[in-house]
Amino acid sequence: MEQQDHESSRITPRLIEQLYTEAMLLADEARAYFDTAGREERQSLEPFARVGFACESLKVTTRIMHIVAWLLTQRAVESGEISGHDGRRPERRLGHANESDMDVVKTLPPIAQRLIAQSADLYERVKRLDEGQVAEMPAESPARALMGRLERGLYDQN
Repeated sequence: MEQQDHESSRITPRLIEQLYTEAMLLADEARAYFDTAGREERQSLEPFARVGFACESLKVTTRIMHIVAWLLTQRAVESGEISGHDGRRPERRLGHANESDMDVVKTLPPIAQRLIAQSADLYERVKRLDEGQVAEMPAESPARALMGRLERGLYDQN
C-alpha cells in the first residue's frame, strides 16, 4: 500500500512534458517581448521604473531557466539517465529565484506584468513539486550515510 501511495504521487513523464512545454512557450514569449516591444515600452518609463523593468525581466529569465533545468533533470530521472535518488540531491533541486517587487511591478506595462505573474506562478507550481519530492524521501540511516562517505573516500583516493 505504501509503495502504491508513493508511486501515485510521483511526477509523471506527461506532467514533466506539459510543464516543459509551458516553460518553453513562456520563455519564447518573454524573450520576444523583452527584446522588441518591451524595449520601446521601457523607454517610455520613468528612470526608476526602467531599472525595475530590467531587474524584473532578469527575474523572469532566471525563473524560467531554473524551471527548465529542473524539468530536464526530472526527464533524466524518468529516462534512467540518473537514478531517482540522485535527482533529489541538493544540486539537482530547483534553483532559487528572487521574488518580484510588487511595488515595481505595478509601475510596469501590462504585458510585462502578465509575463512576470506567469513566470512566478509557474515557478511556484514547480517549487511545490520539488518540495514534495524531498518530503517523500525516506530519511537516510546513519549507517548508510557513513557507508556512503566511506565509499566516496575510497573512490576519491583512486
